[in-house]
Amino acid sequence: MTYNIADLVEHTIDLVPDRVALADDHRSVTFAQLEDRANRLAHYLLEHGVQPGDKVGIYSRNTIEAVESMLAVFKARAVIVNVNFRYVENELQYIFENSDMVALIHERRYTDKVVNVRAEVPHLKAVLIVDDDTDAATPADAVDYEAALAESSGERDFGDRSNDDVFMIYTGGTTGMPKGVMWRHEDWWRVLGGGINFMTGEYVQDEWQQAKNGAAGGQMVRYPVPPLIHGGSQTAVFHGLFDGGKTIMIPEFDAHVVWQAVDAHGINMVFITGDAMARPMLDALKVGHPETGESYQHANLWAMASSAALFSPALKDEYIDLLPNTVITDSIGSSETGFGGISIAAKGATHTGGPRVKIDASTAVLDEEGNPVVPGSGQTGVIARKGHIPVGYYNDPVKTAATFKEFNGIRYSIPGDYARVEEDGSVTMLGRGSVSINSGGEKIYPEEVEGALKCHPEVFDALVVGVPDERWGQRVAAVVQCRGENRPTLEELRPVLTREISSYKLPRSLWFVDEIKRSPAGKPDYKWAKAQTEERDADEHGSAGSAS
Repeated sequence: MTYNIADLVEHTIDLVPDRVALADDHRSVTFAQLEDRANRLAHYLLEHGVQPGDKVGIYSRNTIEAVESMLAVFKARAVIVNVNFRYVENELQYIFENSDMVALIHERRYTDKVVNVRAEVPHLKAVLIVDDDTDAATPADAVDYEAALAESSGERDFGDRSNDDVFMIYTGGTTGMPKGVMWRHEDWWRVLGGGINFMTGEYVQDEWQQAKNGAAGGQMVRYPVPPLIHGGSQTAVFHGLFDGGKTIMIPEFDAHVVWQAVDAHGINMVFITGDAMARPMLDALKVGHPETGESYQHANLWAMASSAALFSPALKDEYIDLLPNTVITDSIGSSETGFGGISIAAKGATHTGGPRVKIDASTAVLDEEGNPVVPGSGQTGVIARKGHIPVGYYNDPVKTAATFKEFNGIRYSIPGDYARVEEDGSVTMLGRGSVSINSGGEKIYPEEVEGALKCHPEVFDALVVGVPDERWGQRVAAVVQCRGENRPTLEELRPVLTREISSYKLPRSLWFVDEIKRSPAGKPDYKWAKAQTEERDADEHGSAGSAS
């Protein structure tokens, strides 16, 4: 059996070549057309110096060409480098150099940045430019994407591939420089690509099973809303390719565009990353189409799935009211662990700060000695995953050793996410330990406080950080984006917050901003939030939230 991503996609292509695989608001591509175009691009890359194991950057928003490029790189047995389209030139140069990138495929809108950086990265041999709605000229040392495809073969005449081929996801996380997380194809597929049933834990035994099941059943229509730089969106796309589904590609996030696409394309499942998308989508759903005022119908929407970022209980409750026929799920995971657990939202369900999920059999919460935390003990531990986990970080043995540890003869991936095990065995996520706040000896995790703040009707978004305090060492500070002009005081926030979290976790200082800064995938930017607290005095101070 070969559990290689390119092979798994090719199985679907062979069974349902005439089905639409990818679509946007202007065109669609069948599986057969995807095959032809990806083969052509793979041949072009191989003919221009890309070897198995080489790194190929994809610098693009969510486009059909981005998916074609990903598949082509896998067909050539090369390795994708997902490039954040918000990077400035210094960050671009860092990822080009850190990844040892030898080829790059980018949208035309990013040409100037690439030109300015390329002289500093001589190992970048081939650059292909994908047309968009901009008009930058093609540099002499680059080639138009369509021209490259036109000169290459569309045949599938590649050699055998391996389960050990590398799927790499560059992740910036919440702190630090981007790191390339290296997965074997089989391990990634087992954890994220459908090689294990998420609900039962059973293994898929046949490499053709997903393709056969998809060919025999109806076609699911998926819409991954976050950018493809996010591992979760990549996972949603490849699920569609493995099971004969149809995936909708829309370049950038806009809340109203999401609902318009849901209706126009008959979308069955929407994938989002937490509140940063869920909140504006909820507001858009309430008001309807901005021009006509007509309500969105979402008649075919079976599921809304969130992962990898805080999805507040208050928002879930509102979605349940507005989408009574849609299943709302919240999953935990990271680039270093993959899928770790899932919960299905229920109206008025018990919650305990951060996301509360049922973890799978390969995930545990461990104490400092590597022993499982006792349910109901109140002890905080770290999320750890065993079994199918990454090889490590690319070019970084020190961080690899810090994240991938062995306890009692078992190798775990432990990226630093803290959690608590409740009496019923469910797990409450508390957030990344590197951004936890130590106030008078008490550890406070930002996600708990952020989730509580978002229960207040005037709070649109919030990030929580620790700021220096002479008495307690640190105190809890909140950077808050309000819905309108009304700015709630600490005393106005208190009744809502104390229903959700203990009093020692309450913010004692507030900074109000016009907009919270997050990554394109909705991940929190705690560096930015910390800078807000350092650049000016708080808009409000109070005594709430002391460690007493």
